[in-house]
Amino acid sequence: MELRQIRYVLAVAEERSFSRAAGRLHLAQPSLSQQIAKLEKLLGVTLFHRLPQHVELTDAGQRFVQVAQSLIDMAEGLEREMRAYAVGESGKLLVGSLPITGAYVLPRVIPAFTKQFPGVELQLIEDTSSNLEQLLVRGKIDVSLLTMPIADPSLEVIPAIHEEIYLAVPPQHPLAKRQEVDLAELAGQPFILLKEGQGFRTISLRLCEQAGFRPRIVFESSNIQTVQSLVAAGMGLSFAPKMITLAPGTTEPPVYLSLTGRPFRTLVVAYRKDRPLSRPAESFVRSLVEQGGAM
Repeated sequence: MELRQIRYVLAVAEERSFSRAAGRLHLAQPSLSQQIAKLEKLLGVTLFHRLPQHVELTDAGQRFVQVAQSLIDMAEGLEREMRAYAVGESGKLLVGSLPITGAYVLPRVIPAFTKQFPGVELQLIEDTSSNLEQLLVRGKIDVSLLTMPIADPSLEVIPAIHEEIYLAVPPQHPLAKRQEVDLAELAGQPFILLKEGQGFRTISLRLCEQAGFRPRIVFESSNIQTVQSLVAAGMGLSFAPKMITLAPGTTEPPVYLSLTGRPFRTLVVAYRKDRPLSRPAESFVRSLVEQGGAM
């Protein structure tokens, strides 16, 4: 049994189609079918039910895929570890980034990194914190900026940025003249929050819960700058981490007020515990943590 055959089975299982898997693997479909049939003969089991419109895993196939993914992860981890010993490394570093956070932090890190590792292709993947966490767990990215809390125990997390969270209010709102607000006063007020899956939404909901109420959400957005614009337009209240207050993206930004107790959020750099970091990845993580500490 060869690693390439294992990868073929995983591709067909994910695509549920020999033709789509063959396209993804850049193989001719007959060749892919022959390789999997050869593997099934070797193992003495049928891995797939071949149906008219798609394929489905047999019971044996489901168990094969479960173990096979671990084997591929181990093989890739070994390959990464060996590359870490190489001199004059080349390759690709896949970095997950929260869109706004990345725009604020990464320009402080990337220029020095590309100068130190000119042969390494740095690729950024921007997504929500929850999606980036899953990509990291599945090995689709190498390291990522994430918002605490982190749910998966397979990830190593290094605190990078601690920043205060402020209340964002419209400039004309009666609260705008205040220096500090107790969040418990805001029960019943309209709130504008990020959509599900965003780490900062979870933080916002938790702050309201700790203050003793559930926020009355009137608008949601996937972009935190859009949230700030809606607040500035008088549509409701929201929250903002410090970095947003320093570089608001609206013509007339909201008024940012301190909250009693000075709540904060923690951003971390995360990677898989069972996947040794390459030398470029270690350097990138170290730079992110150093930049976060300087903010």
